[in-house]
Amino acid sequence: MALLKQLSTDMISAMKNRDKETLGVVRMLKAAVQNAQIEAGHDLTPDEEVAVMSREYKQRKESLAEFEKAGRQDLVDKTNAELKIVAKYMPKQLSADDVLKIVNDTIAQVGATSMRDFGKVMGAVMPKVKGQADGKVVNQAVKKALSNK
Repeated sequence: MALLKQLSTDMISAMKNRDKETLGVVRMLKAAVQNAQIEAGHDLTPDEEVAVMSREYKQRKESLAEFEKAGRQDLVDKTNAELKIVAKYMPKQLSADDVLKIVNDTIAQVGATSMRDFGKVMGAVMPKVKGQADGKVVNQAVKKALSNK
């Protein structure tokens, strides 16, 4: 619920400052949170709020990759601006070194010895880094750590 209040406050601030770009993104984020709340049938927990923000961030990252492939610099710039706004509502992201440390600790915990244990390691790591690291980064870290075994 704190996220919804923050989004409302930022939306009012963007209206007062006549910041159309920020206003549009904040409205989309607020709508996404409200829709998730309606689907859940209750106020969202902080973890559920992070999941919604992560989904919105991921969608924009995927769009950015597609726009870059298509050579649409106008859309790349717009999407980069949106990503910066969405990032303000995300938890602090872990560095690649932090992710690798968590992965190595988890490999030791689950007793993984080869690439065959990839799914087991991923299943144990993802809840630990939920919202704080991109799945692709975690995937690469697990592959790197397991290939050294």
